[in-house]
Amino acid sequence: MPTRRETSETKKAELVTKLAAARRELLDAARALPESQHDTVFLGSWSVKDILAHLVGWDYANMEAIAAVRSGQLPAFYAHYDPDWRSFNAGLVRQYRQASLAEAIAAAEASHVALLSAAEAIPAEALFLDYGVRSPRGRKVTVTLLLSAEAGDERKHRQQIEEFARSGSC
Repeated sequence: MPTRRETSETKKAELVTKLAAARRELLDAARALPESQHDTVFLGSWSVKDILAHLVGWDYANMEAIAAVRSGQLPAFYAHYDPDWRSFNAGLVRQYRQASLAEAIAAAEASHVALLSAAEAIPAEALFLDYGVRSPRGRKVTVTLLLSAEAGDERKHRQQIEEFARSGSC
């Protein structure tokens, strides 16, 4: 029977693996788009380069958020909440957008390596702790929630990129 530590270590490894796989699959979908479509808007006001800028920004925001949560503080990005994080996301896209898809992918790889390193540095037991942090709506905010939400967002965006590629707009 596994010990509590082994269970936490296993859960941590699964979470980090899912997060890494989600980014890898999204970047593969982005790489598959023809160059003529790198700046084509297909998701609201976003192109594939905008999606990647958004993800880079969330990597950095989540690194700060992990430290905040582990200190018992609400992540700073909650001060910018609006429906679908629209304003915060727009700021991230403006800040992190790259001129070319190759630069956008390189930035998305680098920021994600940094986020994964930050996650790996956390002891497994600490990754799953409730530090008493609650969102303004009362929802528990944990390191696991932050990382799981990012992985889910990346899976959703990968699907959107793949649907765009299949739509014939490419």
